[in-house]
Amino acid sequence: MQSASVSGAMPIPPLRRPTLRFMLAHPAHLIALGFGAGLAPRAPGTVGTLWAWAAFMLMQRWLSAAAIGWIILASLPIGWWACTVTARRMAITDPGAIVWDEVVGFWLVLWLVTPAGLLAQLVAFALFRLFDAAKPGPVAWADQLFKQRRATPATLSWGAAGFGILFDDLVAAFCTLLVIALFRGW
Repeated sequence: MQSASVSGAMPIPPLRRPTLRFMLAHPAHLIALGFGAGLAPRAPGTVGTLWAWAAFMLMQRWLSAAAIGWIILASLPIGWWACTVTARRMAITDPGAIVWDEVVGFWLVLWLVTPAGLLAQLVAFALFRLFDAAKPGPVAWADQLFKQRRATPATLSWGAAGFGILFDDLVAAFCTLLVIALFRGW
């Protein structure tokens, strides 16, 4: 975890656990923290993925698959911005409380596997969480790609950090979809 200054002046201490007040202080915080899912004291990534599942089920009731696809597509640049702003304000390059990456990643999985029954969705959830948490192979590579371990507060690229937050979850989504496709093809 990198700590840096927001303005380039004095370094600010990292905000390890965001509060409701922090989340409501800026629209980017609200999005990046998954509208509150990231405030969970334990397993915020799992809570964020569960929130994504519930939100997807609601979207499916009122929106077409194409509309959901457009929402997912729009969520990528919006999420990049929100994750970048929130990580910079927390002074941590990849805070665990940021769960928008899980939201978008799991929306993508659900969008591509549905229509699917509850059991298939549960398997997709378990696979996605496994790839996201354990970070095997390509997910670990994606996670390390934007870490900027040698960066100083003056040289840290928050835009790259924000993209990195999303990127490893997109790779986890791809791996989840690959396993599901291989299983369906078998």
